[in-house]
Amino acid sequence: MAKFALKAAPTFNAKVGFPVAGGDSVEVLVTFKHRTKTALDEFMKTRKDHGDVEAFMEMVVGWDLSDEFNEENVKTLLENHIGVALATYKTYIDELVQHRVKN
Repeated sequence: MAKFALKAAPTFNAKVGFPVAGGDSVEVLVTFKHRTKTALDEFMKTRKDHGDVEAFMEMVVGWDLSDEFNEENVKTLLENHIGVALATYKTYIDELVQHRVKN
């Protein structure tokens, strides 16, 4: 029997297809911060007031890249690969919502 906990783990991993201009997306394993329904609602309400870097840092707590996960590297990533912010946001929301739908 599968084990199920009423409270979710504080983080979860998901692969995000980082788009590369002129090429195929590259799958990167990202560690996301879990949010409750109430916290997700608040995040989504305030998302429009935050820039891409700030929103990314509020969703993501790590990644499987050779470069260290920190704000400066996130800035570099999002400046050079414009579609990554949206791809990450969509994956984050999809994972949280699908998780609820499945359970």
